[in-house]
Amino acid sequence: MNNKTIEIIDVLSLRGPNIWTYRPVLEAWVDIGDLEDSPSNTIPGFYERLTAWLPSLVEHHCGVGVHGGFLMRLREGTWPGHIMEHVMIELQNLAGMQSGFGKARETGKRGVYKVVVRARHEEVSRAALVAARDLVMAAIEDKPYDVQSTVDHLRNILESVALGPSTGCIVEAATDRRIPSMRLNDGNLVQLGYGIKQRRIWTAETDQTSAIAETISSDKELTKTLLQSCGVPVPEGRIVNSAADAWEAAESIGLPVVIKPLDGNHGRGVSTNLNTAADIEAAFLLAEQESSDVIVERFILGNEHRLLIVGGKLVAAARGEEATVVADGKSSISELINSQLNCDPRRGSSEDCPLNLILIDEADDPRVVLLELARQGYTTESIPAAGKKILIQRNGNVAFDVTDQVHPTVAAAASLAARIVGLDIAGVDLVVEDISKPLAEQGGAIVEVNAGPGLLMHLKPADGPARPVGRAIVDHLFAEDESGRIPIIGVTGSHGTTVVSRLIAWFLHLQGAYVGLACKDGLFLRQRPVLKKASDNWDAGRQVLMNRMVEAAVFESSSKAILSEGLAYDWCQVGVVTNIDPADTLPEFYIDDAEQMSRVLRTQIDVVLSTGVAVLNAADERVAELASLCDGSVIFFAASPAEAVIAAHLANGQRAVFMRDGNIVLATGKEEILIDNATPHAALTMENSLAAVAAAWALGIGPELIRAGIETFEATDAAIAA
Repeated sequence: MNNKTIEIIDVLSLRGPNIWTYRPVLEAWVDIGDLEDSPSNTIPGFYERLTAWLPSLVEHHCGVGVHGGFLMRLREGTWPGHIMEHVMIELQNLAGMQSGFGKARETGKRGVYKVVVRARHEEVSRAALVAARDLVMAAIEDKPYDVQSTVDHLRNILESVALGPSTGCIVEAATDRRIPSMRLNDGNLVQLGYGIKQRRIWTAETDQTSAIAETISSDKELTKTLLQSCGVPVPEGRIVNSAADAWEAAESIGLPVVIKPLDGNHGRGVSTNLNTAADIEAAFLLAEQESSDVIVERFILGNEHRLLIVGGKLVAAARGEEATVVADGKSSISELINSQLNCDPRRGSSEDCPLNLILIDEADDPRVVLLELARQGYTTESIPAAGKKILIQRNGNVAFDVTDQVHPTVAAAASLAARIVGLDIAGVDLVVEDISKPLAEQGGAIVEVNAGPGLLMHLKPADGPARPVGRAIVDHLFAEDESGRIPIIGVTGSHGTTVVSRLIAWFLHLQGAYVGLACKDGLFLRQRPVLKKASDNWDAGRQVLMNRMVEAAVFESSSKAILSEGLAYDWCQVGVVTNIDPADTLPEFYIDDAEQMSRVLRTQIDVVLSTGVAVLNAADERVAELASLCDGSVIFFAASPAEAVIAAHLANGQRAVFMRDGNIVLATGKEEILIDNATPHAALTMENSLAAVAAAWALGIGPELIRAGIETFEATDAAIAA
């Protein structure tokens, strides 16, 4: 009986560096059954159906390395596992989650493949995997398939799980500087850096953003008072408690005026250029629905501008413009809004759109627009005379870049306003006719100082260049020579990894560092057990890296953890491989021999920084061969200096650790440092001791402290056995 179907046997989420790549991937084990005997070139119409549904597959170079390479493979004949890989990649790309990396590899079992694809968001990739299987099967069986519906579904998932654009641009900027990042919740709370070197952001707020400053910025009257006391120009105004009081205040201040909620945001409930008692009463009622306190201010002639201040410096500036429509004598104002404003591709309801849609229906809050139209004698159903220009919104369209036009004194005033309020990152709103001239010359003023300002208007301005606001925030948090990294030591191998990890952590502890250790014995902070269960896994590793006290971290990673989860960190300062046992296999992961196991454990060496060190067993041929794969330097260790690998290494002026006459020798070329009379724990093997000593030396720990560490270390029975 034929079994021409595709079954997804298992799915692994490799969230850190793994055997395939440095980035998170989804690894699916796929059984194609009898389709193993049916490559793509043997299935009538398959090529035509697949390429009709996904014409953009032509962009996939595949292993051929040329444009249209994958399509060449399709025509020549390839198998469903490989095809699923490319379909999954393309579905993610079409949904807006770029994914160019993929692999499809046979296992030792007939018909079973490992399909691996870059997974920026696991939820999207899992859905794309199932969709890819269904689409490929539909193409094989000549059944209909709704590609657009699938892409829309994936896009909806992506929008629900992705970082917002403001947070995303900061994380991307950190990545460009090779600063690691960790998402701490389902929203926009992100940690940049590890351990004690970390910083935290939440959209455009940081761990330097004062709660007091946020409270001040949300109180517009208090903000004005503080700014005014420091000589910053602000509009005259006061809090009012009724429509009548608002009219009285307006007469006192002088018409026209602005009415807005005291603690509102996003421009909700704000009405400008008010001249009549009726308009002021309507505007008061509108603002009152947004806040218990309402403020009346002098109306300032000009456009609203948003200046982004980061660390006291102007980073970007955007100008607001009124939204208007021109009547054609046939269409209602509601129809004109849709045909002239909402059709603009820059407008939308998602966070990726720099301009908002102007919606006049029950699902939106149309009050400001309705009030503006009423002041002109219109409703949304009015049909004005052809050529008539109708004002729809006075604000809410701050998206036209003017960064290069800002007068230095205006930038200085905005920076001063942010400092007065106490915000490290601030969106300073000011109204002025010409941003290139001083405020005093034209009666301009700062009207608000906002915490957690949105960045999208500067990333995707309606007009003008995008500004590197994410990079500015990262540079504000991390000095040029800072990477947010702490020393990370990764240890893997077939045997001895637990005791080596614990001894390395002990060396660092004696040096005075606050050390986090995640190993098979448990999770330790400063040698204190926090979890008394096996912690050589992703979750325990991340727990260490999130701890603000940790100054150095040691991680034991078993081959099983690497295969099932990936490493918990992106790069390490020191990577140790103790040994590779020829009998060490993991058939449940289709790892059946020492050669395959070597490819698993090389992951530890792949992630050694270029400034880091790989510590390798010179007496183990497979381990020694990993030296050529290291971007950093290498320290070999072995019981005897007679190992050919060590001799050649020292001849090149490199470093090695070995035994001679009962003493540990730290050798660099012909130079040697002896650690004599060191008496290790009786259960410590020479090989394990030397591996840990080499790692300590790589970390800059001196010989006297190494000797003390060896003599005072107490190994547990569990560590010795691991």
